Amino acid sequence: MISHIWTVVWRDWMVLKRRLGRYILSRMVSPIFYLVAFGWGLGRNMTMTHGSYLDFIVPGIIALNSMNISFNAVGTPVNMSRLYHKTLEEYLLAPISAISYVIGKILSGILRGIISSAVIVVLATIFGAKLSLNGWFIVTLILNCAIFAALGLVAALYMNSHEEMSNFNIYILTPMSFLCATFFLPNQLPGLLHWIIEILPLTQASYALRQTSTSGGFPETALGIMIIYFVGLVWIGTRKMKQLQD
Repeated sequence: MISHIWTVVWRDWMVLKRRLGRYILSRMVSPIFYLVAFGWGLGRNMTMTHGSYLDFIVPGIIALNSMNISFNAVGTPVNMSRLYHKTLEEYLLAPISAISYVIGKILSGILRGIISSAVIVVLATIFGAKLSLNGWFIVTLILNCAIFAALGLVAALYMNSHEEMSNFNIYILTPMSFLCATFFLPNQLPGLLHWIIEILPLTQASYALRQTSTSGGFPETALGIMIIYFVGLVWIGTRKMKQLQD
């Protein structure tokens, strides 16, 4: 099983390796805009309980960016390979189990998400943000990448056109990007909306990254919720892959 997982990961790494430099440079654009606009611009006139607004939003930006990168790193290629290039059929015909393919793709998404997050950490440090990296911060980040890589895979296996994948981004990921504790705490939102936002995985990731980067504490509630999402998405993705293999 490990060799099968490694086969999937190695194939994606070879693709990324050929354009790693351009990939890293492209991952710098959006974070720089966020840091300039919210950190140096709006953030200069705002203070938070535990430091500056820049210190507050950096964990949110990392959660947001790792969500988008991990989701698109898996979702778009798998959707295209299934519907247009028909290269997913190579995996379906190969002696690779469904769970091996799912885990391999998730690991590939995690890799891209970690690289992108590392770029943000470097940029945030240059911009003057105070960010404490520790074991629980890294665990939370990896789990956030894993959740949205798995979500990208599930969406790609169920969406039947590139337009449907784009709509998934618009209706699911975009609202989460702005409402899930990335730029502000959602406790001022109306009751039902607040409750919905609170149970979303990106909200829990933002809370956990913020907590671990300031106090270094163990975000047990957030990690518990995130693990439930991850296990559920892996199960759904594996089940769909088995259906396609049959």
